[in-house]
Amino acid sequence: MIDLVLSAGMKLKHVLKRLYSCLPAQLCYPFASRFSSYCQQQQRAIVDQWKAWKYAELCPYSSLQEAGFRCYSQFEEDGIILYIMTMLGIRNGTVVEMCCGPGNECMAANLIINHGFKGYLFDGDQLNALRAKSFFSAHKDCLLYGPETFNEWITAENIDPLLQQNGCPQDVDFFSLDIDGNDYWIWNAIEWMKPKVCCFETHNVIPTDMSLTIPYDPSFNAWPNPQPEFRSVSLLAMVKLCEQKGYTLIGGHRHGFNVFFLRNDLLCKPLKAVLPEDVHSNYWTDYSQRTRWPLVQNYPWVQPR
Repeated sequence: MIDLVLSAGMKLKHVLKRLYSCLPAQLCYPFASRFSSYCQQQQRAIVDQWKAWKYAELCPYSSLQEAGFRCYSQFEEDGIILYIMTMLGIRNGTVVEMCCGPGNECMAANLIINHGFKGYLFDGDQLNALRAKSFFSAHKDCLLYGPETFNEWITAENIDPLLQQNGCPQDVDFFSLDIDGNDYWIWNAIEWMKPKVCCFETHNVIPTDMSLTIPYDPSFNAWPNPQPEFRSVSLLAMVKLCEQKGYTLIGGHRHGFNVFFLRNDLLCKPLKAVLPEDVHSNYWTDYSQRTRWPLVQNYPWVQPR
């Protein structure tokens, strides 16, 4: 019964997001403009406070979660991302996002709309890519300098050529990967790009001490899957891969599945290493591992080398 409820809930969420994304951009334009102006004023005040802390060499936050707030992100990632960018002194930077959806709820939107970042956004669904383009065009801040949007199905074989052919910078400031499937294999295949900061969605139903991912299948899609919990990658597997590529886990959002990694040459006092156990120390992860992991623990997960 739990299996059926969870599966139905996830499918309903995606249907509702699709319906919302079909609203004409013209209907959203007046609201979007006013909303962005208000957000920008509030965020500038927050950034000024963070800058003061940085210059005074203060670090009041015990974890990245304390910097969190939501503007366009699904949870409080917008605040965490902006805090990291501020601590690194990055302004008007660049962002690459894989699986941006229709744009109204993604990791890149706040940076692009409210902070002048140049965006390179990819999605494997043609309608999502079209709606993302329409969504950003509804904002005055993107009128002259909007993000590039691409309809591409991402695989381990095509990821590097796509990044190069579409002008993505090698030293991109922020990279987000959330495709609910081959995330491990895509990140493993990327050699062209060396992001400063990465955000990955991991699957926190998998126990914290297990290094697992799905077998690689370039056509994998979680949502027609009869068991959508069989997808993605464990936090520990991603930590190990990131260590090989020169990155350190610095935190996650409050629910423990969207996690942040920093390139090792950029580690500093406000942005320091944390343990997987720290990121998974929350109610949702504990609940998920107790109730959802038993549903898929016998599926054909693989342990990457």
